Amino acid sequence: MGAERERVGLDRLAAVAEEGVLVAIVGPTASGKTELACRLAERMGGEVVSVDSVQVYRRFDIGSGKPTAEELARAPHHLVGVIEPGDAIDAARYAALATAAIEEVRGRGKRAIVCGGTFLWVKALLFGLAEAPPASAEIRERHQAIAQASGRAELHRLLAAVDPASAARLHPNDQLRVSRALEVFELTGEPLSALQQGHAFREARYDARLVALPVPPEELTLRIARRVDGWLLAGWIDEVAALLAEGHGDARAMGSVGYREVRAHVQGELQRSALAESIVRATRVFARRQRTWLNHADVAWFEAGDEG
Repeated sequence: MGAERERVGLDRLAAVAEEGVLVAIVGPTASGKTELACRLAERMGGEVVSVDSVQVYRRFDIGSGKPTAEELARAPHHLVGVIEPGDAIDAARYAALATAAIEEVRGRGKRAIVCGGTFLWVKALLFGLAEAPPASAEIRERHQAIAQASGRAELHRLLAAVDPASAARLHPNDQLRVSRALEVFELTGEPLSALQQGHAFREARYDARLVALPVPPEELTLRIARRVDGWLLAGWIDEVAALLAEGHGDARAMGSVGYREVRAHVQGELQRSALAESIVRATRVFARRQRTWLNHADVAWFEAGDEG
């Protein structure tokens, strides 16, 4: 896997970070990113800035893989559980929050370590975003009315008609991003995908080094399955049931991989006996998309035990 790419050990990463380079640990879910971030933070007295579009929400704890109490004791984490379940956050807002967190950490003489698998947010933080019009409350309310009357799939169908590239990469349940892409087209007459392609994330905002952990697909599947079983035993179903009871069924995070399947079970649409397998299958698909991104990104592979 990626034999032609640079390989780095913990000592080299620490040295790079001490030189002022922003280390970003990226890669598929369950590949060991948090553990590596904690090890690096311990090595150099650093702090972790999470880049995860589900961990950023409060109350979405178990199924997002938020850092444990032990991990938080090993290294302070930023942008974990800072957004209310019903609030919206997109790549631009995340980049602003992460930039502020990085500067605050650096202002105290510490090193910030970016860690997570939401790659659009990684790109937004490191390279900026294409210029796009500000949000329109009127358009978003109209989109919300369409979704409530005809379902989220209808919004996705409307997007596919004008911006098939954006529709292809967005899940129909991701109403926030589907609505935003459709909103951009309605305001500009140009597909969001065309704006992003023209920008091509070329404006580097940080001197950064991206690092990923090479985990074979078979091993990753085993890790995903073990983690899903553990989260279900830890009360994931009860967590989702409580969120639904409080009216958070339409929260963006509820449509994420795993939460989507647990919600279906709580609502009687998926048998308990099929739940774990369904989550693992959906997570594997998600991980494949993440690996595809890695194949086109300038990343170095972390070599466990190689301290060069």
